[in-house]
Amino acid sequence: MDDAAAARGEKLSSGNVNHLIDSVDCFLFDCDGVIWKGDTLIDGSKEALDMLRSKGKKLVFVTNNSRRSRSQYAKKFLSLGIPVTQDEIFSSSFAAAMYLKLIDFPPAKKVYVIGEEGILEELKLAGFTGIGGPEDGKKTAEFKANSLFEHDKSVGAVVVGLDQYINYYKLQYGTLCIRENPGCLFIATNRDAVGHMTDLQEWPGAGCMVAAICGATEKEPVVVGKPATFMMDFLLEKFKISTSRMCMVGDRLDTDILFGQNAGCKTLLVFSGVTTPSAFHDPSNHTHPDYYTDKLFDIVSLM
Repeated sequence: MDDAAAARGEKLSSGNVNHLIDSVDCFLFDCDGVIWKGDTLIDGSKEALDMLRSKGKKLVFVTNNSRRSRSQYAKKFLSLGIPVTQDEIFSSSFAAAMYLKLIDFPPAKKVYVIGEEGILEELKLAGFTGIGGPEDGKKTAEFKANSLFEHDKSVGAVVVGLDQYINYYKLQYGTLCIRENPGCLFIATNRDAVGHMTDLQEWPGAGCMVAAICGATEKEPVVVGKPATFMMDFLLEKFKISTSRMCMVGDRLDTDILFGQNAGCKTLLVFSGVTTPSAFHDPSNHTHPDYYTDKLFDIVSLM
């Protein structure tokens, strides 16, 4: 292997897979593109997770998809035949709620949500009042002379995540809160450009919704999802495992692999989701994992 190839990480093989597994106590997994695509399980992912559990490894699922809460994700795992506890799931919807708790966000203030039920549920569990969400997806904004678009002056934060119900009404509401409510926070669950909402193709991700609010407010958000290390702070507090003994497994260089690298974890890139082999090997790519392989099941088949 030449120096340039070595710098891009090692291809997972029968010669190094056991070393990787032995050097890790906790595996962190992205979900979309690694475990499943849409509602379809990726072949072999369940077997890989079962094998790692049988070896006593801690498994944690770290997802930027904010559409579901942790309890809703646990139900999805179970429906796919994978038993996972709520405590093993760290979603960006949960991270948004935990960020507000960390900064002592006043419970009397409301949170406007450009997103879906997962964010609203996690806000409620954390003791905050969320408004907006899917319900506002049915509303319309009208351009009428001498009409004033009313918004709640008690909104102290706007949380923006993936939202299949995004519309002009929500954009105006969130923009007014950020621009006109004194001290109103702008929080993004993540800035992913695309995601596997179905098993056949990619769809616009939360980054599209966040970019729209950035453009309208001329402000940048606090990002709580990957690659920001905010969720890692909670993982370290909860599990007390050194990041040097963790491995982040993901399908995206710009979020999953950067997240792992920023935190000091080992990293494994799989080509079953967003990042393609051609994009990874392109000279313009400067994000290089420790290991890369085609799919999660390779850690079983290579042993």
